[in-house]
Amino acid sequence: MPHLASIVYSPADGTPEPSGHYRRVPLEQAALTVEGGIQGDRKGRNPERQLNVMAAQTLAVLAGQDFQTGPGQMGEQLIVSGLDLDGLPAGTRVQIGPAAVIELIKPRTGCSRFEHIQGKPASDAAGRMGFMAAVVSAGDIRVGDPVSVQVSQPA
Repeated sequence: MPHLASIVYSPADGTPEPSGHYRRVPLEQAALTVEGGIQGDRKGRNPERQLNVMAAQTLAVLAGQDFQTGPGQMGEQLIVSGLDLDGLPAGTRVQIGPAAVIELIKPRTGCSRFEHIQGKPASDAAGRMGFMAAVVSAGDIRVGDPVSVQVSQPA
């Protein structure tokens, strides 16, 4: 069954990002808010990229290609296991736990910071970096929560 395997965030406490890695703090549970992604996360201010979401299976493959793939090391905040996120289209809504729903906005492509941290061009992970997502229904999430693709209702 697909489930939430990891939650990390970058606290909005004014501490600068280190140059050699992403500043991510692991959490067992978090509140997702429509206004800001993970509550207290500095990244959540942009409504089109409140969250970076990746699949555990993809991270396992990337680890075998010498990418740093520990929780948060690819710049992701949520890791989902058992669901092929990279195979889903933009606009797909995914429920996490009993109430939270996120919408996959667009595939992640990487940036110069990603390349600096990984020591590889982002093109080496092209199409396998998960999605930028936005929260469309707030709710509390926990590591281990079930994850499911929402089925759209015909208009």
